[in-house]
Amino acid sequence: MHDVGSQSIDRIKGAIDDAATLVWNGPLGAFELSPFEKATVEVARYAAERTRAGKLISIAGGGDTVAALNAAGVAERLTYVSTAGGAFLEWMEGKALPGVEVLRQK
Repeated sequence: MHDVGSQSIDRIKGAIDDAATLVWNGPLGAFELSPFEKATVEVARYAAERTRAGKLISIAGGGDTVAALNAAGVAERLTYVSTAGGAFLEWMEGKALPGVEVLRQK
């Protein structure tokens, strides 16, 4: 039993195959508990393979996401990984972030 079954994993991989860019925020279930890590680890490794092959730009953010990517052993193999969760999503939306705005001031 898994949080995400094998058919869903295959569909996610198919979507990754069709994508040029992957934005990942959040694991695919309770990856901290066996056997529920299977989907997250398998998809993370697949995204890393596609990135290494030059077929995918992979961007990931959030503390749980980073922990999941580390558990899968692939955090360093994605294009960009941010430890920021909500701030990561706000940055992706184009919102001004207070810490960044302070740095832009002279």
